[in-house]
Formats: sequence, C-alpha cells, structure tokens
Amino acid sequence: MEPYIMAVLVLTSVVSLTFIIERGLALRRAKVIPPTVAEAVANCRTAAELPMLRRLCEQHPAPLSRLLVVAADHLDGPRGENTEALQTRARHEVAGLERGLVALEIITGIAPLLGLVGTIYGLITLFASVGQAGLGDNSAFAKGIALALNATLMGLVIAIPSLIAWSYYSKKVENFAIEMESVCDAFLRRHYRNGGKP
Repeated sequence: MEPYIMAVLVLTSVVSLTFIIERGLALRRAKVIPPTVAEAVANCRTAAELPMLRRLCEQHPAPLSRLLVVAADHLDGPRGENTEALQTRARHEVAGLERGLVALEIITGIAPLLGLVGTIYGLITLFASVGQAGLGDNSAFAKGIALALNATLMGLVIAIPSLIAWSYYSKKVENFAIEMESVCDAFLRRHYRNGGKP
C-alpha cells in the first residue's frame, strides 16, 4: 500500500506544480489589467471616445477589458441596471481568476494527511515484521522507520509550497478585483455625471 500512497503523493505534487505555474502566468498584471486599457479608460471622458476604448478592449482581451465592454454596452440604460450587469460579469471574471486555487487549497489539506497515512502504514508493516522475526538488527529497524517517515516528509514538502502559492494568489486576485472595481466605478461616474444620463 505504501508505494501506492507515494505514487499518489507524486501525482499530487505534479498537479500542485502545474497549477502554481499556470496561475503564476495567468495572474500577471498585464494579463488582468493591461496598461494600455487602463490608460485609455482614464482618458475616455466623452461618448465620442467610447469606440476607441472598445477597439482597445478588443485588441487586449483581459478581465478588465471585458468588464469595460459590458459597462460601455449598457451606458444607454439607467446606472443601476448597468451596475448590476457589471457586477454579474465581474463575478464571472473573478471566478475565472480563481480557477485552480481550489485545487491548491485541497492539496494543502490532503498532502500531509496522505503522508501521515503512508507513515502509519509503513510503521504498522515494520512492527508486524519485527513481531514475527524479532528485533535482531537495529540498523534494519532504524532504516524501516526512516523509510516510513519519508511519506510524511513528502506530504509536508508538497503542502508548504501549495499553501504559500494559494495564499499569495488569493490575495492577488482580491487586489485585482478591488482595482478593477475602482476603474469601472470611475468610468461609470464620468459617464453618468449628468443626472443619471450618460
């Protein structure tokens, strides 16, 4: 059974490393809040400049770009409806940014437990063999304990980087969400400043 647990731990480490790298690439600032789009929305103050902003958003597909397109599409309606449409789209975008973080959270919890199961099983097997054959060789007994503890060590080695990555990326997504909300709110305020009309 212990080799199977070690195989599961190796697979868990591969999954964890894959999500750490993938989220690291996906959560780069330029991929979420493109500087060109952020600059363009800050300079977009009239309805005549909206087509240019829309064109830039299409050229730089990103969560912020998609939110701004939704906001621009609903400017002819009341601000409340526009805000609701924007919030619905924002939930989808944040869910996309958080993709894979659940896997890292799960791995953080199960890797040490899998390691512990491997260690306990190894110790049970070791003591069973000692009970049958007797304690003739202390070095073999020590080696058996060391092998059993390898599973716990491996579980912790997998869990610690997963926990660090999960915490870091979760905070990063939260910061991006706040920044995108600020940009979109400023955009709406500029275009709804005249009595609720764009």
